[in-house]
Amino acid sequence: MAKARWDFAEIVVVDDGSRDATVRLVQAMEPAGIPVRLLRNPGNRGKGYAVRNGVQKSKGEWVLATDADLSTPIEEVEKLWSRAQDSGAQVVIGSRALDPSLIGVHQPWVRESAGKLFNLCVRMVAGLPFKDTQCGFKLFEARAAREIFQRQQIERFGFDVEALFLARRLGYSIAEIPVQWNNVVGTKVSTLGGLSAFLDPFRVRWHQARGRYD
Repeated sequence: MAKARWDFAEIVVVDDGSRDATVRLVQAMEPAGIPVRLLRNPGNRGKGYAVRNGVQKSKGEWVLATDADLSTPIEEVEKLWSRAQDSGAQVVIGSRALDPSLIGVHQPWVRESAGKLFNLCVRMVAGLPFKDTQCGFKLFEARAAREIFQRQQIERFGFDVEALFLARRLGYSIAEIPVQWNNVVGTKVSTLGGLSAFLDPFRVRWHQARGRYD
């Protein structure tokens, strides 16, 4: 697989009201000539809000959304890019479920089981056919991304389901491919946040019924 050659690339870091050294570390990268931009949310708004903010402020022709902990190695973008070029898909999503052998470090059993149950809920309620909607490694053609995320209503963890639901509703082609993934110790999702995510497929259907995606 030939590696992509990028005429333009940038790193957009979205700080969602963090209280650690995120801002200081990003600011230290700028004088070193690293093409990085820092966006700061108005307080802690949630992952969905942060991704939407980054997508809407990005400048490239393609947008890769990736978690800051790099649980999926950044080099895996080559796989997504290759599939986009070969298939013509405007959205390519990484998946942990298609090839579990690519998972180096698993989540605790309880979280993995909850993830499988959530995916079943997504299939039944939102009608999405994907094996893994929640892997935080997704490549969007920029025009498609902006059309999708400008309609986004959910600001927290269920935004992935909403984004893919909108992509299908808008007629964009979506490909799901297996990627390497490792659970990173210290990454936290509260129990309340996890339980709330189970309601998000229903929220997506509610927003659709109310015409909020039009």
